[in-house]
Order: sequence, then C-alpha cells, then structure tokens
Amino acid sequence: MPTADCRLLHHGRIMRCLTYLLLLPETLKKSKKVGKLPGRLPVCYEILTLSLSSTKKKQQQQQKEKMAAELYPAANTNNTNLANGTTVADTEKTKEVQVCLAGSGGSSAATTPTTQQNINNNNVDPPSWQCSHPTLRERNALMFNNELMADVHFIVGPLGEAKRVPAHKYVLAVGSSVFCAMFYGDLAEEESEIHIPDVEPAAFLILLKYLYSDEIDLEADTVLATLYAAKKYIVPALAKACVTFLETSLEAKNACVLLSQSRLFEEPELTQRCWEVIDAQAELALCSEGFCEIDLQTLEIILRRETLNTKEVVVFEAVMNWATGECKRQGLGPTTRNRRDVLGKALFLVRIPTMSLEEFANGAAQSDILTLEETHNVFLWYTAANKPNLDFPLTARQGLAPQRCHRFQSSAYRSNQWRYRGRCDSIQFAVDKRIFIAGLGLYGSSGGKAEYSVKIELKRQGVILAQNLTNFVSDGSSSTFPVWFEHPVQVEQDAFYTVSAVLDGNELSYFGQEGMTEVQCGKVTFQFQCSSDSTNGTGVQGGQIPELVFYA
Repeated sequence: MPTADCRLLHHGRIMRCLTYLLLLPETLKKSKKVGKLPGRLPVCYEILTLSLSSTKKKQQQQQKEKMAAELYPAANTNNTNLANGTTVADTEKTKEVQVCLAGSGGSSAATTPTTQQNINNNNVDPPSWQCSHPTLRERNALMFNNELMADVHFIVGPLGEAKRVPAHKYVLAVGSSVFCAMFYGDLAEEESEIHIPDVEPAAFLILLKYLYSDEIDLEADTVLATLYAAKKYIVPALAKACVTFLETSLEAKNACVLLSQSRLFEEPELTQRCWEVIDAQAELALCSEGFCEIDLQTLEIILRRETLNTKEVVVFEAVMNWATGECKRQGLGPTTRNRRDVLGKALFLVRIPTMSLEEFANGAAQSDILTLEETHNVFLWYTAANKPNLDFPLTARQGLAPQRCHRFQSSAYRSNQWRYRGRCDSIQFAVDKRIFIAGLGLYGSSGGKAEYSVKIELKRQGVILAQNLTNFVSDGSSSTFPVWFEHPVQVEQDAFYTVSAVLDGNELSYFGQEGMTEVQCGKVTFQFQCSSDSTNGTGVQGGQIPELVFYA
C-alpha cells in the first residue's frame, strides 16, 4: 500500500478513537483518570495512546501485531479473508482488534474463530468414524462390504443365488493383480456391476475381507471355495492359508475329496499329504462318502496306486459304491450296465485276481458287474493249470511296510521279576512329524509257549482314539509280538499320546531294560515319558510295550 494511504488510514483510526472518547458520558470520563484506576484503561484509550506514542512505542506495537498474527493466523490471513469476501479494510480492523487485545492482558484473546473452534471441537462436533479408528487397517476394514464410497459392485454366485457385493476398486487393485488389470489395465472394466457366477458368495466375501483387513476367517464348509477364489484372483497368502487349513483338517473321510481338489488347484504339498493319509488309512478312505464324490480321473489315479494299504476286496466294493454315486450324478439308474458304462476302463484297474478265491466268489462273482465270460475266466485262473489271459492286473499291491520304534536297549527275564495279572502297562509318547500308529509290539511269556488275551488302547488327553481286544500267541522267546489296532490311527506332531496294554495269561514275562527317552526311527523322532495310567510298573526305563508299530 502507498505511504500516503498508510498515513491516511493511521489518522482515520485516531479520529475514530477520539470520536468514541467524546461520546462517553462525563461521569465515566471523570472516573477513568490515570493513577486512580486499579485496573487497565479502556480499549479505546490504549489505541489512542499507541497512536500518539513515540517511535519506540510504535516498534513495540509492531512486535505485538506480529505476535498476534502468529497466534491467530486464521483471523489475520489476507488470502483467506479475501477468499471469504472480506475487504482489506476489514482485515486491518481485525489487526487493530488483535493489537488492542494483546495490550489488554490477553484474557479475551480466545475469541478468535480458530481458538473458538479448538475449544469446542470435542464438545460440539461428534467424532467422525475416521477419528475413532486411528489405523489404516481399521479404517479399511470398515469399508469392507460397505456401500459408503463404493465405486463397483459384484453380482456373485449362480443365477438365482447371486448376491450383490459393494467394493472399492483401489483396495481390490492393490491386493490382487487380477483386480488391478480388471480396473486399471488396458482392458479395464467399465461396467458398474461385474458378474462372477463361478464363485460362491461366502468365499468371495472371505476374499474381500482379507483384501480389506488382512483377516482370514476360514471354515470347513467354505475353505475349498475360498481356495478357488484365491487362486482365481491370485492372492497367494490367502491360498496358502487355505492349504494349511486343509492340511490340519485332513483325515481319512475327506482325503480323497481333497486329493481331487489339490490336483485341480495344483497344490503338490497338499497332494502329498493326501496320499499319506490314503495309503496308511486306505480302508477308511475308500469306504468314506467323500470317495464317492471324486471325479473319474482321480478314481483311476487311486486305483493305480501301489501303496494302498488294504485288501483288494475293499477296493472293489469302493469302486462299486463310486459307480452308483456317479450314476445318480448323471441322472441314470444304478443298473449293472450303467455302472459299468460310467466306470469304463477304471473297472480293469481293480486287481481282482489278487483276491482270495473265497473273496471273489462271495463278492465280485455275484455282483453282476462282470460278464459271464470274465467271471468264468477268473475262476479258471484260480483253479486251472493252464490259466487264461485276464484283462485285470495280476500282481498284488505292495502296500506299506510297517516301521517299528524300539525303546529298550535290552530285554531280560527273572523268575519272579515281571508278572501280568490283568494290570495296566502304559507309556506316553510324542513325535516330531505326523505318523499313523498301527499297533504295538509286546513281550510274551518267559516260560515257554503261551497264549494271551490283550486289550490295547490309544488315548490323547484322556480321549480314546482307538482300542482293540484280541489274542496273540507267544513262542517263549524274547522277541516282540505285534498286536494291531483295527485301523491305523493318525497321530499329530508335538503332542503327547498314551498307549496302554492289559494282558491276561501266563504271569511271567520278558521285560525291557535301559529304556531311552528319545529314539530316532527313520525320519521320525519319538520322545517317551511315564504315564500315570501305568499300574504294573512300566515306565521309561523298563517294563512292557517295547515297540510302537507305525506308518510314516
């Protein structure tokens, strides 16, 4: 501003103050004499004093104005005021008031707009959702399945069961390369609604929840569908979590279904885990409902498996059940012809000649699935010297070779050292990788050949996982004699299990000595500790239950 204009504005302020002074009542003028007042002068008197002071006082005034400008920038910013329609003169009046207030002690300085806002912010305005969720993850999580600011919608699921899901392109694009290409690539989608008929709504919501919040909420009913969605949209962390979930929940009744899915999703580690369960617990796996739900290609792969640890008659019955289920899926009646048609070449992967003659005669020969010629030729193969050619494999499956973990370094007997009498011998063990306990190796009589009745049991945290009541014959040697559970039992790593045996028969027996707390058996490490269930003296250092028989 030019100097002449500044002087004019300065004199104008003086005249306004003088006018204000002249208009005051006479009594007020007389009562406001300097030296008689306990307090400060009125504001107009201070303005007048500042205007008529010396150059030194003017410099002090400028410093106060500068301090006021720093304290109350919102009231002193020309650009802001001008943008809101405030004139230069109004701005100068604001400065004038600030100088007056700065000189009056500062008790009323809180009347500026910015200060008033700071004071009343938490009392008047309710807190926003952004303020109540301080982290980016929390704010993003609030946007999950939320219409607020949604810029895309998905119609997820097949027709008639579809669900409309709101989403935000940016969030999806930074979490998935597929979504990034879909929204920001060269062939980006321009539609506001995108149809996804091949993904289940529940699985899609789990996918989106992970993209918004890093939270993974998997359930047994939806984990396979979620794995499919994670693979489709290339979200490897979620896919890995699904595979881990499936591995931990893997058991004989779902192993065949998971094998089929693991092949579809190209998950070799999960495939290997499925084979371990199917091989060791083949009978349970093949007799499960899940086996009847697999596809034909997976069926053929299982039937080619050399290491299935079961009888061939069990395999044949499982194949017949699968054929019946496949007929229903195709809307066909389960007639002999239809079952044979849906099986195709898979029928000739069953190793029928490896059954015993009795098993074949009571099973496959009466099933009507074979032609008369095929049945006749199989009977001839069993009985005739000149055996006919058969279309079925002739060699038996290798199965799995059981392994034995021996926990004693020596065994002994004494005339009155170890007796049975129906008491419980028990020991606890843990392993460092998943195995399948098939049975126990036990000591027999030290006084010659003897027969024992025995009850064996496997427990975890007091819950019985398997038990069997059977007999075995001891030949009087110090060898161990295997006693089997009805089916191999899956044992998880890093958890203690309890095995027990109650024998009844010849009292005197061999017993183990120099027991070990840790035994390396192949790739599996066993740890042993005493069990409170043991009432016949068996412990880590000596006693019964010298061997654990297992598959790994």
